[in-house]
Order: sequence, then C-alpha cells, then structure tokens
Amino acid sequence: MFNLYRALFQAQGTKGFALAGLLARIPLPMTAIGIITMLSQLRGSYGLAGAVSATFVLTYALMSPLVSRLVDRYGQRRVLPAAAGLSVVGILLLLACTYWQAADWTLFVGAGLAGFMPSMSAMVRARWTAIYRGKAQLQTAYSLETVLDEVTFIAGPPISVGLSVAVLPQAGPLAAAVLLAIGVFALVAQVSTEPPVEGAAGAGQHEVSVIRLAGVRLLTLLMIVMGVIVGTVDIVSVAFAEQLGSAAAASVVLSCYAIGSCVAGLVFGALKLQTPLRKLLLLGGVATAATTLPLLLAENIFGLSVAVLVAGLFFAPTMIVAMSLVERIVPHSKLTEGMTWLLAGLNIGVATGAAASGQVVDLLGAKAGFNVALCAGVAVLLVAFWGYQRMRDRVEQVSCSA
Repeated sequence: MFNLYRALFQAQGTKGFALAGLLARIPLPMTAIGIITMLSQLRGSYGLAGAVSATFVLTYALMSPLVSRLVDRYGQRRVLPAAAGLSVVGILLLLACTYWQAADWTLFVGAGLAGFMPSMSAMVRARWTAIYRGKAQLQTAYSLETVLDEVTFIAGPPISVGLSVAVLPQAGPLAAAVLLAIGVFALVAQVSTEPPVEGAAGAGQHEVSVIRLAGVRLLTLLMIVMGVIVGTVDIVSVAFAEQLGSAAAASVVLSCYAIGSCVAGLVFGALKLQTPLRKLLLLGGVATAATTLPLLLAENIFGLSVAVLVAGLFFAPTMIVAMSLVERIVPHSKLTEGMTWLLAGLNIGVATGAAASGQVVDLLGAKAGFNVALCAGVAVLLVAFWGYQRMRDRVEQVSCSA
C-alpha cells in the first residue's frame, strides 16, 4: 500500500507542492479555534468568541468558491497572493482590535476579512489532477489529500490553543497568519506544477459558476449533511466526556474519529475497485447513515470511542468518491471551483452541526445531542440515493480504478 503512495511523488515537483500545501492549509483550523481561545481569554465571553469565529468560518465557506473561480480563470500565481494577503490583513486587524480593546463590532470586520482565506486543499488537489488526470494514481492522490486534511484538523487546533494559552492570547491566530503567508508563497513559487488556465479563449465559460450544475449542487449538499455529523461528534463528545467527569477524555474520543477516517482513507486509496462511482457514493451514504446509530448506544468513554471510530471509517472514502465525481462532472478549466464548493459545504455543515447539537445539549443533555447526527445520517442516505439516480446518465461508465 505504501508503495502506491510513494509512487505518487515520482513526478517532478510533487513533493514541493504537497509540503507547501500542507503548510498553507493548517491555518484554517488554527484560525477558527484560535479566535475562540483568544477572545474567551480577553473578552470573557464564549458567546462573542463563538460568533466572531462563526463569522470567519461562514465567510470562508461563502468566499472560497469565488476565490477558486478566479484561480481557474487567472491562475494560482495571480490570485492566491492577493486572497491570502487580504486574509492575513484581516487576522492582523482582529489581533490589533483585541490588543487595543476596540469595540466588539470591529472584531467581526477583521474576522470577515480573514475569511477570504483561499481553499488550499482545493489548490493542491488541482495540481495533482493536472499531473494524473485520467490515470489510476488520481484516486490515490485524492485519498492522500483527504488524509492530510484530517491531519491538519488534528494538529492545528492543539497548536493554536497551546500557543494562545502558553505564550499570549493572540499567538495562535498570529502563527496561523504567518504559516498562511509562508505556505502560499512557497506554493505559487512552484510554477512548473501550476495547473494551466485557458486564458481569454475560455473567459466566457468562467462567467457561470459550476454551482449551477446539478451534480455539483447535489455533492455540495452531501458534504453539508456529512459535515453536520462531524460538527455534532465534536461538540457532543466534549459534552459527553464532561458529563461523565472526564473532560480530558474528549480528546481521546475525537482522536478515534480522526484515526478511523485517516486509516480508511489510506486503505481506500490503495484499492483497485472497478465499481462505478455513483454506486460507491450510494454505498458510502448507506454506511455513513448506519454508523450514526451506535452513537446513541454509548454509555461510557470506551463505548463512545468505539462508536466514533466506526463512524469515522466511512467519512474519508465517501469524500474521496465525491471529489472523484466532481473531477468528472465539471469542465477541466473549473475544477478548482468545483472542489472548493464541496469543501465549503463541509465547513458549513460542521458549523451547523456544532450549533444545532450545542442547542440540543443545553436543552436535553449530552447524549440527546447525537440525535442531530442521526438525522444528518438519514439526510446523507437520502442525498446519496438521489445522487445515485441523478448521475446514472453522466457517470454510468466511470469507475474507481486506482
């Protein structure tokens, strides 16, 4: 299995952009949690901290597809420095407002500007696609990127929180801004692997967003409801552990979810399946829905850890299938935007799931919060079945052949 992943990096330039992309994508989870940690310390209000962080996340979810659309039209070198620069300015403005104790509304302005952060995961996937389009290695590359996404969301928050607590409250977001600037600069400097753009000849195509394609809307909806499950698991696991008097055990539970997803993603990327993608999407939806049921049966930390581990096993493979479908549905010249819509949908879902399950926990208790995941699981099943039906004509003959 590891030989397949090692073979990916035989192509010239792949190691460089993969490393730069990893560095540039970790600021996303660092910034979101860093804002909460910083403002809870400096302003003493989790409500304000959560609202400002949500402003950043939702702005990112709404603006990142637009940034990616511009990237498809003008290229990564011309767009990414401006978008990342605007995001860095927003983070620095936010930090300055906290340092000089500016009015609360200024915090939302800074968070909104910070949300112009480009979707670096989509940028790296676009480079892999330009190299391996139509080849068996592409699914393996997508699998690797999904696992690396998981790694950043595992490593990013502890780094950000640790800096903000141990050094100074602004240290976490500041480190995220520095890493974003360095990572984006390192990526755009690698010209040889940058995906080509069509230029003026294809300018008319770029006037219409790929979200108008039914398949992209459907897959984005799938990512939203899958994100709801992730957001619910995050919030309810913490609340469940606190209710049992073992708050620190929440990190173990969440690690189980990430480990399950990472291992499944690596294994899936190494498989040589001939099953049509739309059928894999349906199977992934069925499995994802089924694995929300054990969450309701957990009675202790061990039981919850096992349930969460099982739930994570089908997240990465389903996301990999969704990305593979987008690569076939959207025009080649608009691939970055298409992938970004899915990633944006995932972030919207995570924020929605966290907010909804948090309300349920406050009203009915920790365990009741998992009902939100159960409802989202049913929605995943319905959307996956819908996708199976709608994509029959377009991708009937497309199969995974990694």
